[in-house]
Amino acid sequence: MRALLVVNPAATTTSARRRDVLIHALASEMKLEAVTTEYRGHARDLGRQAAESRDIDLVVALGGDGTVNEVVNGLLHAGPDPDNLPRLAVVPGGSTNVFARALGLPNDAVDATGALLDALREGSERTVGMGIAGGTPGTEDEAVPDRWFTFCAGLGFDAGVVGRVEQQRERGKKSTHALYLRQVARQFLQEPNRRHGTITLERPGQDPVTDLVLSIVCNTSPWTYLGNRPVYAAPKASFDTGLDVLGLSRMSTVAVARYATQLLTSSPERGPHGKHAVTMHDLDRFTLHSKVPLPLQMDGDHLGLRTSVTFTGVRRALRVIV
Repeated sequence: MRALLVVNPAATTTSARRRDVLIHALASEMKLEAVTTEYRGHARDLGRQAAESRDIDLVVALGGDGTVNEVVNGLLHAGPDPDNLPRLAVVPGGSTNVFARALGLPNDAVDATGALLDALREGSERTVGMGIAGGTPGTEDEAVPDRWFTFCAGLGFDAGVVGRVEQQRERGKKSTHALYLRQVARQFLQEPNRRHGTITLERPGQDPVTDLVLSIVCNTSPWTYLGNRPVYAAPKASFDTGLDVLGLSRMSTVAVARYATQLLTSSPERGPHGKHAVTMHDLDRFTLHSKVPLPLQMDGDHLGLRTSVTFTGVRRALRVIV
């Protein structure tokens, strides 16, 4: 087997020595080329090269969710073709590792490498669905290129939080759950549209859902983790179905306290619910429009401001080693 290992040297939970050990373990079982990323977007470029080479059987992403997202976008640059594209494997090295954990992999890089090698020996893999989002035709954002996401996207409040966290990391702050929680509080206090939402969700053949303040799009469940605690924004979301949406039409102090509590106590059986909560399951295609430009995030990566984004769920996108 020929494999490409894409290594993010800035991965927050793996040291250089630990990465060397993991590389040697993988190289003992396959013909491995390890490449360390050198710039933002490098992992995407490497994934694209692997997809075009036709002689790479497997691409392993060693890093966090951002690294995985880049690799996936490289592999899928010409569209999904799970029977012919290289398979994907993940060794978690970030602070949260939602995609890897949603696949059932251990959150520890060494344990995950062991699980990966066992899966390869046993031929264990699955085909997973992905989400793709891009500018909506006929709007000012129509030229925005499509981008794939593995587990979640968001327009509005949660994307604003992601943007704040990225700003703090650029200033040298370490990515921690405490940092995220502080930025959630700051985003809430400074959110200008929390009482009168600007987002409208449109689906073919259905009445629009208007005045949303928050819109979270999930491709799997859980949505994220707080330490070892899974958080379920859309409990029914799955790699085997279309996309799920959680929308909130009110973010007053009382409403935020209610829904935050529901998120923290959420389970695979029940997520946020109530008068101002909108939930949708297994959507193939829909569009989010906003009256004002709002931040957009995918897989925890802030992508700037958008007024209209069209989302599509692709049920069979990539084969993944699990």
